[in-house]
Amino acid sequence: MSKVILKDAAQLALMRRAGQLLAQVFADLDGFIRPGVTTMQINDRAEAFIVETLKARPASKGQYDFPYALNTSVDHVVCHGMPKVDEVLKEGSIVNVDITLEQGGYIADSSKMYCLGQISADARRLVDTTYAALWKGIEQVRPGATLGDIGHAIQAHAEAAGYSVVREYCGHGIGQQMHEAPEVLHFGQPGFGLKLQPGMVFTIEPMINQGGRGTRSLRDGWTVITRDHSLSAQWEHTVAVTESGYEVLTLRAEEQRH
Repeated sequence: MSKVILKDAAQLALMRRAGQLLAQVFADLDGFIRPGVTTMQINDRAEAFIVETLKARPASKGQYDFPYALNTSVDHVVCHGMPKVDEVLKEGSIVNVDITLEQGGYIADSSKMYCLGQISADARRLVDTTYAALWKGIEQVRPGATLGDIGHAIQAHAEAAGYSVVREYCGHGIGQQMHEAPEVLHFGQPGFGLKLQPGMVFTIEPMINQGGRGTRSLRDGWTVITRDHSLSAQWEHTVAVTESGYEVLTLRAEEQRH
């Protein structure tokens, strides 16, 4: 992967704007995603909102020949689930919706878990633990910290709860390109890896499995599932390293306490 691209104040302002718009997409979907809706309906609504209301571009569409505006990963799907016209969301399921948005030449990337109706206590615990692990990682971000500090914080929290961390997929630098340097692993050792400095912008997006960490890819070339068919959860934010710590560029309204 190429050299890390540091963002200046003007570039960060553009990324912050893209992140704020992306948060609006999730706010629009919050009242729409429910049992009985298809994953393709989620895709179509998000794309229309991004293009028509926000005057932005769904950055995932066409990236690596991916045909849709977002990924929908249901239950034991770890990541990269493809929306389908015949995939109807069911009561008790959990679904990750992963969206990228570009405006002004810069991209924001975020994902959120949706719990459909009454879910099991075990599913709720996985979703909540994964969200907490994301924030454990984010809270390590500051100048002089390392990527290993982020990965270790996530891994320690997940494994203490009895879960496993997916290792084949990671966070990434982001800016004018969706995937830039560095790679951000969700496991690691404190003090190891690249040292963080102001102007770095990257995603943190842990994928946490209820069972083993093994995964496999389906024949569509995109969808990744847990090898043991246990549930998987993921949350993601785009994070900037500031002079004094971090800024979450994709922060949603319900998260302002962070």
